[in-house]
Amino acid sequence: MIAGSILIGAAEDSSAERFAAVDPATGEAMAPKFAAADPGHVDRACVLADAAFASFSETAPGERAAFLEAIADGIAATGDALIERAMAESGLPRARLEGERGRTIGQLRMFAAFVREGDWLHATIDPAMPDRAPLPRPDLRRRHVALGPVAVFGASNFPLAFSVAGGDTASAFAAGCPVVVKGHPAHPGTGELVARAIRAAVESCGLHEGVFSYLPGPSNALGAALVADPRIRAVGFTGSRSGGLALMRIAAARAEPIPVYAEMSSIHPVILLPAALQNRAEALGEAFAQSLTMGAGQFCTNPGLLVAIGGSELDRFVAAAGAALAGIAPATMLTPAIHASFESGVAALDRHAGTQLVARGADGPGARAARGALFVTDAATFRADASLGHEVFGSSAVIVRCRDVDEVAAVVAGLEGQLTATLQLDADDEVLAARLLPQIERKVGRILANGWPTGVEVCRAMVHGGPYPATSDGRSTSVGTLAIERFLRPVSYQNLPESLLPAALKPANPWHIARCIDGVRVADN
Repeated sequence: MIAGSILIGAAEDSSAERFAAVDPATGEAMAPKFAAADPGHVDRACVLADAAFASFSETAPGERAAFLEAIADGIAATGDALIERAMAESGLPRARLEGERGRTIGQLRMFAAFVREGDWLHATIDPAMPDRAPLPRPDLRRRHVALGPVAVFGASNFPLAFSVAGGDTASAFAAGCPVVVKGHPAHPGTGELVARAIRAAVESCGLHEGVFSYLPGPSNALGAALVADPRIRAVGFTGSRSGGLALMRIAAARAEPIPVYAEMSSIHPVILLPAALQNRAEALGEAFAQSLTMGAGQFCTNPGLLVAIGGSELDRFVAAAGAALAGIAPATMLTPAIHASFESGVAALDRHAGTQLVARGADGPGARAARGALFVTDAATFRADASLGHEVFGSSAVIVRCRDVDEVAAVVAGLEGQLTATLQLDADDEVLAARLLPQIERKVGRILANGWPTGVEVCRAMVHGGPYPATSDGRSTSVGTLAIERFLRPVSYQNLPESLLPAALKPANPWHIARCIDGVRVADN
């Protein structure tokens, strides 16, 4: 059911200010109208979240895992209603959204399994050594605890997997943190359907109602009020660099600053090494064009930069990529504003004196469809103008021609932080790749070989993060089980009576989790 409501714990509310989703293809408003949350709603949601924290943060692993699984079941039960609303609000095709729903459900179940294991608690016990000389050792026990209520911002380009029940929400719940979601205004109906599934799971699992609230609304002031609220202890955000930096400034200016985990800006360099180009330039060019235009280029892992040594092999790649791009029909972008920003970015590259337009995507119907764009420049021009390395969100990319491997290395060294970098290499390129690898490691969170960055596997080994400005904290990831660490902190307990110890550290180990005891990992005891 979509009622256009603000969901604060178990209650529903409305407001005088209303807004509507916009058909991404036509720009026309869609029914129904949605209530826009205001600072008063923020206050109520955060009061409830704070009240829920004590009980929710101490739920046993099995209880918390069951809650995550109940959310997954609830999202699955929404059926076609969720997919059809998401299609209408985003312009994304059914197959893409069904896959995204599967990913959303899968990551909730992944965290449920991970929570049950208990390793995220980092339970560590160093027993007392009263007879140690020259000084005795006290009994010391350590675990990780939840930070507190978390604010999560829905993302425009993933209405399911990075929004209301996306990775930030799933990992915050897994850590034991209540969540207040600021819904993205581009897909409020989709957001409300998912929010109702979460709220139903809160109720069915017997949790405090403040574990989850959903605040829809289009204003930046709503998000600012949420981050500024003193009961919020951390923020999860996926979006533009300007948006992430604005939230970081608010968080830093608080009386008690809090961490903002923002995924912001990345162009995902692809380094085309010589042997790979010589042996498969045409195939690489065609595959690149497909990756560039997937989902109208609206992935946070879109390959926006290619770096290679100039020559006939690179010319073959450019010709193949340009020909493939020219035959790819444009796709509707997520919102009119995103389309306008894409066209502005492409126009700026086209005007630049040091770039050459290689190809545009095919013409097609729809005023807000994105025609892919491919440009070429030289390394000296690219290194002299930082704007050429800024993200154009959509299917736009720049190829950088280098004179030699030293210039390739210099281009890599001058890059901003990135989520990914890709090496296209054959066996004869491995020595050169080994030379570049240490520099690449300093710049990115994930390194690929002979693939394309679009597509992020949700698993334990995944890192979807990177140095600034790819993210606000390059030590973290927003995908994979490591994402839980963003919302935890360590606490050590010295000489506490057994009755006061948390369950994870009691001698009887009532949660039956693995623990490190005097330097030895013990599966259960």
